[in-house]
Amino acid sequence: MAHASDGRGLEFRLPDLGEGLTEAEIVRWLVEVGDVVAVDQPVVEVETAKAMVEVPCPYGGVVTARFGEEGTELPVGAPLVTVAVGEDGADTGAGPARDAGAAGVPPAGSPAEAPAAGTTAEGSGNVLVGYGTSEAPARRRRVRPPDRRTATGTAGSANGRVRTAEPPDGPVPVISPLVRRLARHNDLDLRELTGSGPDGLILRADVEYALRAAAAQGGRTADQQPSTGRVPAAPSAAAPSDGVRVPLKGVRGAVADKLSRSRREIPDATCWVDADATELMRARAAMNASGGPKISLVALLARICTAALARFPELNSTVDTEAREIVRLEQVHLGFAAQTDRGLVVPVVRDAHARNAEGLTAEFARLTEAARAGRLTPGELTGGTFTLNNYGVFGVDGSTPIINHPEAAMLGVGRIVPKPWVHEGELAVRQVVQLSLTFDHRVCDGGVAGGFLRYVADCVEQPAVLLRTL
Repeated sequence: MAHASDGRGLEFRLPDLGEGLTEAEIVRWLVEVGDVVAVDQPVVEVETAKAMVEVPCPYGGVVTARFGEEGTELPVGAPLVTVAVGEDGADTGAGPARDAGAAGVPPAGSPAEAPAAGTTAEGSGNVLVGYGTSEAPARRRRVRPPDRRTATGTAGSANGRVRTAEPPDGPVPVISPLVRRLARHNDLDLRELTGSGPDGLILRADVEYALRAAAAQGGRTADQQPSTGRVPAAPSAAAPSDGVRVPLKGVRGAVADKLSRSRREIPDATCWVDADATELMRARAAMNASGGPKISLVALLARICTAALARFPELNSTVDTEAREIVRLEQVHLGFAAQTDRGLVVPVVRDAHARNAEGLTAEFARLTEAARAGRLTPGELTGGTFTLNNYGVFGVDGSTPIINHPEAAMLGVGRIVPKPWVHEGELAVRQVVQLSLTFDHRVCDGGVAGGFLRYVADCVEQPAVLLRTL
């Protein structure tokens, strides 16, 4: 809900945070209405599916309005604040006046990406590192402003689900892109729903209820619906529920979308091998006993991965489906799975192939600390070319990882535990680890994947193999 506004001032909207992010949740407001802000002063802390960031305002002046309460999820392009600029706090632009009772909704028909105070106002360009505010409006993401009126349309049917025969001409009272995507993927026409939110706003619960109702009707057409022609709204919060509902948003939602896409698009296969890691553990202990900086086990595994990718570059690639081409990449940007309180994230070590074990250890430590504190930037969470997944920290031996789309492969490492092992012709207790490789079968066949995994296992069993190939 918007704070009262006199309709004057420059309107600052939630900027495009890049890398496919379309919404953010307000975590904490850093300013109040009436506060004086300087250019590039942070005004709100938001949480995206990738990180928590403070968003600075590109205008200086007096805050005259603030849109959205803490905990509200806003799409890119939605208003955040309006700022009256100038020495006396007066508006210097000529934008249209805003309706304070519209909860931050721009007037119908106005471009969501256009600044409220005319085209002469320019931002400072420093909203987020890598994402400026002075970008031309035509390049910004267009977000259809929601209309609080409940729309109706002519209904048809498809597989028992309500949809319209013609595309809707008017706006639909929906704010969340997640709700639109859920309806679109299930062939559900949002114009046929009565929203249970404020002023008829369609919520995720309304869509889920409509889908359950359509499934329960066993193929009943829209003509057999009640006389209103609409799918019933979801029951109130006081009605009995089917269980605890956890919204798929933020990190969890991003992970769900990415893993689902990986399963849909990538024909993956997995191979695995047990390896004797005794000598690798001894080598690490000797390195750490020398008095220099401590070397982590994951850094040694990462060093082995980069050496293996140099020998089998097919696995450091991606598939351009539109061009039907395999793109082999020269740099190795190594992602690694990190479990945090906010969920699973995959920070990326840039140019891992150019770092030694000491440099890799330091970068892994820095990114892990930033991940746990929620301070990773979008740039530190994207652009990976290969992923190392050390699921052994969870006390498990093996796994068949899902490839981190659009990469082509992922190496999984289980726990290292003492096991009976035949060593030099005799049964002995050795430190054994299971290694698994999930790979995109489009980029290579089993021979390449097996060769890569066998080389990794050889380096784990005999670290001198790695030294000979450097």
